[in-house]
This record gives sequence, C-alpha cells and structure tokens, in this order.
Amino acid sequence: MIDSLLVKLALIGVIGIGAQWIAWRTGRPAIALMLVAGILAGPVFQIIVPERDLGHLQEPIIKLAVAVILFEGGLSLNFKDLRHAGWPVLRLVIFGVPIGWALGALAARYGAGLGWEVSLLFGGILVVTGPTVIGPMLRTLRLPPRVSDTLRWEGIVNDPIGALLAVAIFGYITYLGPDTGIGPVAFDIGIATVAAGVIGVALGFAVTWLFPRGYVPEFLKSPVLLITVIAGFVVADIIKHETGLVTVTLMGVVMANRPIHSTHLLRRFKEDLTVLLISGVFVILSASLDWHTLEAFRARFVIFLILLLFVVRPVTVLVSLLGSSMPWRERLFIAWIAPRGIVAVAITGLFAIRLSQYGIPDADALVPLSFGVVIVTILAHGFSAKWVSKRLGIDRGKGEGVLIVGANDWTTALGVYLKDMGYPVTIADTSTYALRRPRRQELAVYRGDILDEVTQDHIDMGQFQQMLAASDNDAYNALVCADLGPEMGFERMIQTAPGEVRRGGVPSRGRVLLESRRSIDDLQRLMSEGWSFGRTRITEKFSFSDYRERLPEGGEPVAVRREDGELEFFSAGQKPFVEEDDQIISFLPPEPEAEKAARNEARASEAKAAKATADARAEQEERDTEQQ
Repeated sequence: MIDSLLVKLALIGVIGIGAQWIAWRTGRPAIALMLVAGILAGPVFQIIVPERDLGHLQEPIIKLAVAVILFEGGLSLNFKDLRHAGWPVLRLVIFGVPIGWALGALAARYGAGLGWEVSLLFGGILVVTGPTVIGPMLRTLRLPPRVSDTLRWEGIVNDPIGALLAVAIFGYITYLGPDTGIGPVAFDIGIATVAAGVIGVALGFAVTWLFPRGYVPEFLKSPVLLITVIAGFVVADIIKHETGLVTVTLMGVVMANRPIHSTHLLRRFKEDLTVLLISGVFVILSASLDWHTLEAFRARFVIFLILLLFVVRPVTVLVSLLGSSMPWRERLFIAWIAPRGIVAVAITGLFAIRLSQYGIPDADALVPLSFGVVIVTILAHGFSAKWVSKRLGIDRGKGEGVLIVGANDWTTALGVYLKDMGYPVTIADTSTYALRRPRRQELAVYRGDILDEVTQDHIDMGQFQQMLAASDNDAYNALVCADLGPEMGFERMIQTAPGEVRRGGVPSRGRVLLESRRSIDDLQRLMSEGWSFGRTRITEKFSFSDYRERLPEGGEPVAVRREDGELEFFSAGQKPFVEEDDQIISFLPPEPEAEKAARNEARASEAKAAKATADARAEQEERDTEQQ
C-alpha cells in the first residue's frame, strides 16, 4: 500500500501542510521546515522518491505549480503600492538585475569554481529573491510600507526576469550555439517574451471584462480562472520555454489593477491554492535529492555562499539605490534580505536536467548548489530579519493596539478604559458627529468605511492585536468580521451580538462578544444606567473562580489582559484561559447606595487610622530627637 501513487500524493500533502502548521505554531520559517521534512521523507527514509514515484509527471507538476504561484503573486501587485516603493523597485529592476547577474556569475565562477556557461546561467537565476519566502517573512514583521512593498514587488517582478535570463543563457549554450552570437539569441528571447506578455495582458483584460458582465457564473469563476492561468502558461511555454512565467505574472498584475466584484474571493482561493502548491512542490523538490547529489556539495561552494550573502546582494542593492530618497537604514535592511525559495530551486532543477543532457560540465553541481543557496539564505535571512530590523530602528514592534468599529457611548468608554491601561485604541466610524465624543476623550479616530480599499493606505492593520465591531448596524458588524477576518485572522475578530439573534436576525460572522450575548443596544442602555468598567488581578490567593463568585449580579468579564500585554476578549462560545497575574476587565453595574456608603465609611476609617498612626510616629520621632 505504501508504494501506491495515491498514498504518496497524500503523504506529500500531509508532510507539506504539517510543516506549514508547525512553522505557524513555532514562528519558524515554513520553507525551512518543509525542506527538512522533504529530506527526511526522501533521501533519509526513502518514503518519497519523486523520480521513481512521479516519473515524467514531476517536471510538468512543478512547472504548473510555479505558474500558479507567480500568478497569485501578481495578484498582490497593485500599482497603488508603488506610491511608496515605485522608484526603489524601478532601480532594483533596471540597475539591480544586471549588477546582481554579473556579480552572481562572478561569484559562481571564482567562488564555486563552475564553468562560465553554468555560472552565467546560475547568476541569472539568482536575481530571483523568492516571493514565496518573502511573503510569509513580511507577515511576521512590522516594517515601513516602503520597505515591505519594495521587497514584495522586487521578489515577484524579478521572478520572470531571472527565468528569462536563464532561458537566454540556455539558448545561447544549446539552442543556437556559441558561434551564433548574442544578437540572435537576444532577438529570439525578446520576441518570445513580448508574445508571452501580450498573451498575459490580453487574458487579464478578458477575465476582468467577462466576469463583471455575468458571462461566467459565480460558482465557475475560480475554476475558469485557474484553467485560464494554466492554459495561458502552457501556450506561452510552447512558444518558448519558461516565457509562460511572464504570461501568468502580467495576467495577475492586470487583474490586481482592474478590480472586479469577486476579486477578494478569487484572491483568497488563489492564496489557499498557493499554500498547498508551495507545500507539495517544495517537499517534492527536497525529496528528489539523493546522497550522491548531497555529496556533490563541495567545500568550495561555501566561499560562493559567503560571497552571495555579504558581497553580491549588499553591493547590488546599495549601488542600485545610490542617490535615492530612501533612508540608509531601510537600504541596509533591503541589502541584507534576499532569501531564495521554490522558484529558484524549480528553475535550477529544470535547467540542470537539460544541461546534463547536453553534456555541459558542472551541470550536476547546480541542484546541490541551489539547495545550498535556499537553505543558507532562508536560515540567515529568515531568522535574522526581525533582529536586523530592530537594530536598524525600522521595526515597528508587535501590534498592541485595539481597533473598535463603531463610535457610541459604550465603545468610547471601553476605548478610554483600555487607553488608560496603556493600549493604543483607534475608533473608526463613518459619522463625523459620532466621532466627536471619542475625539474629546483624546482617542485616535478614523472617519470612513473600514472596508474601503483606500483604508489600507491610511491605517496599518498590523498595529492591531484585536478588532471589535460594535456599531449599531448588526449586518455591518458581521460584514466587517467576514471581510477582514482572512487578513487579520478570525481569532482576532469579535463583534457584539446581533440584537434579534433569537428571532432569526442577522447571523454573526465573528466571535460574539460577552458570554451573555448582550447587543450593542443593551450595552448602551446599561451605560445610561450607570454601569462602568473595572479590573481585577488574578493572584495565587484570589483565583478566577473566586472572581466569578464575587461578581455582582449581571456583571461579567469583557476581556483578559495577559502579563505580556496580550488582550483577549471573552466571547459566547470561547472563554480565554485565565492564569495567575492576568487582569480581568469587567463590565459592572453601579454599586447599591448602602454598599457604596459602607465602603466609603470603611475607607474613611482606614484613612483616619492611618493618619493617627502617622501622627503618633512623627511625635515619637520628635521626642527621640529632643532626647538626643
């Protein structure tokens, strides 16, 4: 049974997604764990041997997966982002690509000792900076928009450029021959690239014209789009190998800048599919290594890796951005970050096979060297990025803020209370009138629809650890949670309970605030009756159970503050785990007058006794002084 292809495919999926999950839980780079998992499943235990198990299917599977990955990357390239990173990205493409290619080729030639043909080809591939690695890395960092946008655009734009450089060098070496000259090769590649680009742009415009006009039903949009991406890639690849990467990238860019009604759903589908493809393909590639290939990693390759990390990338970036308006701290960070990922390994593996068939010397060294580059850059950049950003002073720190959607008396009171506890609070609402009271309380406010695309240009959503939708529109609260949940994480979204939930009202799309499921109308009414917020520290002697027992009738916990500052709301279906030294924020009814009077009297008595004790101590000190 273990030799069944069906079982092998299932194992590839389980191993890849399992590595992604472990990476999420531990905060480690996912691609590093997938690499280790693939090596264990492949060369170590021989459970998955792609050449044996997949045969001729291995190459087309990898190529189609890379095509979908690049298309999804193109979908994230909105020209609005170039407002922050336009000139740096342009410089890194115009100047950075030739400089990086030349330096990478020289490092491969004199550092790794490869032949000129293989060095030039590998140098072209190395201009790729791994969007499949940079994306997850950026999600764990809070950097200035200019830095993150520059790294994202560079990674995705340079992917097809690096592939085309490799295609050009491969054509020069094999297809046309070294005696033909570089002119015909450049013309041949240029014509094929233009044709591939036209196909990609045309398909992007076609999809964004057909979908909004109802020519494709909603349930078929994702399948039609996926098949269109694959068909466009294959047609361009038939014209010229690897030019399909240009087609799918440009198709994604066109769709990103011509939004349609289903853009968010289609992008979410592509992101989910990309995670699955990255997991599977990287496990396949790392499992394809064998001991002979690993042994081919020679000691002199270490010199090449050192040159790549500390000479090629820094010089390329610093020279390309020389004289730009980007601060030098941001330039230094970009100069350090250049992880390579699945695209570099996939392209290198494809060309290594073809060069070996042509009998080109040193072709067999490309696969172990490319894996060495991926491993070293992922470990070096993935594990050091946060530290380097902090040292350079561009790290914005962990998001500690709270975003509250809906301005009213209850949310304003909660915002003021959280602010007094040290949390940055922002209240968003479309009404200028409703925001007047939060402004008077010196809370940060945002006037506008939090769901507008323009919002992301004004609000850094990464600064918030929790978002509470508590407007007086239950449907809008549900829509906010449904729309922003995939971006921020549904575990960080919570909404007030719909007012008519028991009578078939608007269903919630996020976790429902409070165990009692009080609606915003109920909370507003209680505020007008004198209810307020309070906090209680849980200690060894005063447990959470004791807190529950002493809660006034009707009062309930709203949120728990951890010792490290993390905030978590109590919800109807999920109760946070409360530990010692945590603080419970409660919504409490006003004290009865009798209890309030008794408590004030007790405090007055304690104050009077304390004053008497202090006076007596002072008199004793005066007598002692006189005696001395």
